[in-house]
Amino acid sequence: MEAGTQLEPDILEALLVARDSEESLLARHVLELFITNADIASREKIPVCQDAGVAVLFVEIGQDLRVEGSLEDAIQDGIKRGYQDGYLRKSVCDPITRVNTGTNTPAVIHYDIIAGDKLKLSMLPKGCGSENMSGLTMLPPSAGIQGMIDFVVEQAVKAGPNPCPPIIVGVGMGGTFEKAACLAKKSLLRPLGESSPRQDIADLERQILTEINRRGVGVQGLGGNHTALAVHIESFPSHIASLPVAVNIQCHAHRHKEMVL
Repeated sequence: MEAGTQLEPDILEALLVARDSEESLLARHVLELFITNADIASREKIPVCQDAGVAVLFVEIGQDLRVEGSLEDAIQDGIKRGYQDGYLRKSVCDPITRVNTGTNTPAVIHYDIIAGDKLKLSMLPKGCGSENMSGLTMLPPSAGIQGMIDFVVEQAVKAGPNPCPPIIVGVGMGGTFEKAACLAKKSLLRPLGESSPRQDIADLERQILTEINRRGVGVQGLGGNHTALAVHIESFPSHIASLPVAVNIQCHAHRHKEMVL
């Protein structure tokens, strides 16, 4: 419920910085509206956006932790109750019949086993105006770093106003088809604008962000110098014959919450 109504400090700070440095008067006005909207949503406990998203969770389970009963059922029940009690729009439906499940479940859950005895839940309600603008390509290694840069920039720019920019661009590089996509999604959980610990990847993040913003799509597609607020890249070793690259785009209403039990 909090994820649907309260933006975290990192996104609020980024919106304030963007507003104060925006060159376009129209875009600056829209950014001010975004900030006002977030404030009202937080105070009134109402959704930040009508699209309350598909619930995506990354769950880290300590190997020394004992869970009684079904962890999967507990998470799904929590999502169901949260969307009901929080008056959050239920948007999950069957892919063929398009019949709504009525509960916003099943949530998409990724599990990782880690050291320790804690349970960490990271939730990302993912609206599909931005999700639909995401993409994945299987580049040949000969495409190199420039090929990766070109794909990420083009994916963000061609999205135009559809993902409600300014956006956050999550990038997964390497691994396999499915690993790259999962890395791109998980990168969105990193505190906004926090650079990769790898200097070469941090340099790439800055380079891609600059290039996306140079293209001038701007806030809500209205022009200006803030198409994206951040680019986050996560990498993983890949096969010598392959260079998977996934882009997962997030809207300006970047909702996320974490809890450790």
